[in-house]
Formats: sequence, structure tokens, C-alpha cells
Amino acid sequence: MKKVISLLLVVLMVCVSISAFAEGKVGISMPTKDLQRWIQDGENMQAKFTEAGYEVDLQYAANDVQQQLNQVTNMINNGCNVLVISAIEGSSLGSALDLAKEKGIPVIAYDRLLMDSDAVSYYATFDNYKVGVVQGTYVINALDLDNAEGPFYFEITGGDPGDNNALFFYNGAMDLLKPYIESGKVIVKSAQVEFADVATPTWKTEVAQDRASSILASYYADGSKIDAWVCSNDSTALGVENALEDAYEADWPIITGQDCDIANTINMIAGKQSMSVFKDTRTLAAQVVKMVGQILNNEEVDVNDTTTYNNNVITVPSFLCEPVFADATNYETILIESGYYTADQLQ
Repeated sequence: MKKVISLLLVVLMVCVSISAFAEGKVGISMPTKDLQRWIQDGENMQAKFTEAGYEVDLQYAANDVQQQLNQVTNMINNGCNVLVISAIEGSSLGSALDLAKEKGIPVIAYDRLLMDSDAVSYYATFDNYKVGVVQGTYVINALDLDNAEGPFYFEITGGDPGDNNALFFYNGAMDLLKPYIESGKVIVKSAQVEFADVATPTWKTEVAQDRASSILASYYADGSKIDAWVCSNDSTALGVENALEDAYEADWPIITGQDCDIANTINMIAGKQSMSVFKDTRTLAAQVVKMVGQILNNEEVDVNDTTTYNNNVITVPSFLCEPVFADATNYETILIESGYYTADQLQ
């Protein structure tokens, strides 16, 4: 009888332990549903948190800063124990972050660093500088810039200046490409090279398309060719591709991207986009679920970078996942065989 009671006590303790591990409410704030990747990020995290036994409050802010501020504030007031936030604009959530700090709620910045606050506990992202390095390296290798005579003609489309990641993407690519520009082997006919000149507010396809159309009309209307158009992500790349479809007849340039969105992957298969950096959101979501569990269990939280990401107030302990690229030669392995997409989705 004593053995049975002891066994029951052990089982009870295990059950309590499991319940305690999974106990907690997680607030997830995503910036928008306008970009496919944020839908996937939110759904991946929600599924993994739910599977782990957490209650989840997932909300999208429709690219409206005030709406995101209100949503995060409501998450705090509604009893969330941890917040996972991908901000529309990195410095826009100060009052909500102050409230989270006041209530002792840890905050994980998700793939976009939360700026100008000491209330950010951790940052989970991909190696954003390396994203740009992957793009720049791809272009260098594709055109054989180290050996080919040139000159080559490039244009550049960057990301949202309100997104701290955008400058990392830009710097990663341009640190490799600027020496070729300075030597004259690469010529940017628009002369728009600096980040402030090439940035795309809100990452919107339409904004990138309008700027690309203006560049084409001003500098390439004579039929001269573009060898490469370096785009920081897929939504901006899609805008460039749309503009090229409308008003460009020379040989199609190398075009870079990021996120492997379905429309861009279809263009990649069709030869209209050369590559896209793949950041497997399943990997990032799994890492964030692990970090939340470590926070709620008062365990040491996994980080692998404690020096890079300063948000103007503190250097935020970070976990950086590794990006890779997909192109027409490997997309089946990277995207389909891994289960990220089905073949039918890319028809």
C-alpha cells in the first residue's frame, strides 16, 4: 500500500511539474498581415506555444503604430506573463514597455529590435548582418566581380528606416559591394547608394515599385541594361520586378531578396528573381518557445550574442539563427522537401 501511495505521489509531482512548466500566458504582437512572413511567424509561434501548453494571445496591428501600442498594453493588463513583440517601428512602444517593466513582465523582441528602452529582456532573430552578406556574396559570385572586366551597372533598394534590421541588411551587402563601386567596376547610374537614399518606408511593394519606375525612366529609358538590383527583402524585390516588367527590355538583372515569399519564389523559378535569403520561421519560433519556457522556469536563457544589438539604452542579449539562401537550383530541397511549402503552392 505504501508503495502504491508513493507511486501516486511521484506521478502527482510529475504532473504538477509539467503543469508548472506549461503554465503561463504569452502575448504575441505581430506588425501586420500584409506580408506573408508575419502571418507564418505568428501562426508558427501560436502553434508551438499551444502545443507546449501555454495560453496564447496573438494579435496583428495592421501596420498601425497606435493600434500595436494599444494591443500590447491590453496584453499586459489582461495578464500575459511574457510578451513577444515584433514592432512596426522600433521606438514606438515606449509606454507599453515601461508598463511591462513596472509589472515585471519579460519582453522578447522578435526579429525586430525594440529601441530606446531598458525594458527589453531578450532579442530573438536571424543574423541580420549576415543576411546582407549572403545577398552581396551571391551577386559577387554570380557576376564574377573579382575576375570579370566590367563595368557592371547596379541599383539598390533598401528596407524600412523605422526597422532596425534594415540597416543591418544594407550594411551586410554594401560592406562587400562598396569596394567595387569605389573602384568603378560597379556603377550605380542613379547615384543612389547611401541607405537614406535607397530606403523603402514600411517595406511596401508599391513604394519600391514607384521608386524603381522613376529610376528606370530617368536612367535606363535608352535601353541600357542593369546587371544587378540588390533588394533587401522580397516585398521590395517584387516592386522592382513589377517595375521592370512594365518598362525594361534589356537582359534581366540579378535580383536579390529575403523571406522566400510565395510570389517571389514563383518568380525565382521563372527566372525573374535570382535568390531569396531563407529565414526558416519555424526555427525562430521554436527558439522563442524555448526561451519563454526558460524565463517562466527561472532557468538560464539561451543567447549566443551579447555585444551586437544595442538599442540606444542597453545591449540586448540575443539569440541569432543562421540564414541560408534559396535559388532556382536548390529551392526544392530548401523549401519543399523541408515541408515549408508544398509543390502546389509554387505553381
